[in-house]
Amino acid sequence: MNVKQISVFLENKPGRLTGLTRALSDAGINIRALSLADTTDFGIMRLIVDRPEEALKALQGQGYSVAETDVLAVGIPDRPGGLAQAAETISAVGINIEYMYAFVEKKGGNAVMVFRVDDLEATARALSAAGIPVLPPEDVYNL
Repeated sequence: MNVKQISVFLENKPGRLTGLTRALSDAGINIRALSLADTTDFGIMRLIVDRPEEALKALQGQGYSVAETDVLAVGIPDRPGGLAQAAETISAVGINIEYMYAFVEKKGGNAVMVFRVDDLEATARALSAAGIPVLPPEDVYNL
């Protein structure tokens, strides 16, 4: 159930994001979702792509500092309180949400959220038990 996320360390300089996106494009990699957090000097870009292993190799080949992290992609009901229900479910089992971000695309009437938590398996079990679908990696990569 774990989705592979690519994290890339980027200097906060003109052209660094352009180079990263060009490297992925040249490798035929399609970005499904992303999050970019920055400071004055650097940023961390987190990506969900259609072919994570190939993306990792392509970016490493271009000299980027990259890492692969397991995350959960979750179908959140697209209604007021949908995210609150998921957060409450995760919190109720004592799990911390380290970060999260959303897909623009929807699947099955749900918004798709990416969660990085300190216990992936327990989170997946709790969400599934609450009727909140955890999406298989293949479904996410093929959105």
